[in-house]
Amino acid sequence: AVFRVPTDGNKDYIKRVIGLPGDRIQMKDAVLYINDVAVPKEFLDDVEMTRPDGRKFSSRRYVETLPNGVTHFTLDSPLSANGENTAVFTVPEGHYFMMGDNRDGSSDSRFGLGAVPKDLFVGKAQIIFFSIEPPSRARHIWRWPSDVRFDRLMNSL
Repeated sequence: AVFRVPTDGNKDYIKRVIGLPGDRIQMKDAVLYINDVAVPKEFLDDVEMTRPDGRKFSSRRYVETLPNGVTHFTLDSPLSANGENTAVFTVPEGHYFMMGDNRDGSSDSRFGLGAVPKDLFVGKAQIIFFSIEPPSRARHIWRWPSDVRFDRLMNSL
């Protein structure tokens, strides 16, 4: 879902809707629980990534299946265990619990973002239009030949 950041109405985020009003959300040992039921995830492979300082590292990639049957990829990074164990969060009425697919590097409802009010939703993400390898930036056009992640371009979500 695409939504306005509650603390900054000029900024939009794209995150996955994980919890609906009344749901109980918790992370235990890097496993997502929705209403006390573990969300199944299956290990796929290790993905080589690049830190902002240029050093390489591997993240574990999983396929996760939400209770509604939707499957998606998630990444668990060895660089941060942020958010792998949380308290139970009950989603308030009229709000939604949002999480990024890069579970250890995402600013989402587990942290400062909190639950997102329904009226801040502005749309639904449908495709990955453009993707570059961190630490590259879109404005660094001269780096595109080596940094564009062609395998992600135009993938539907």
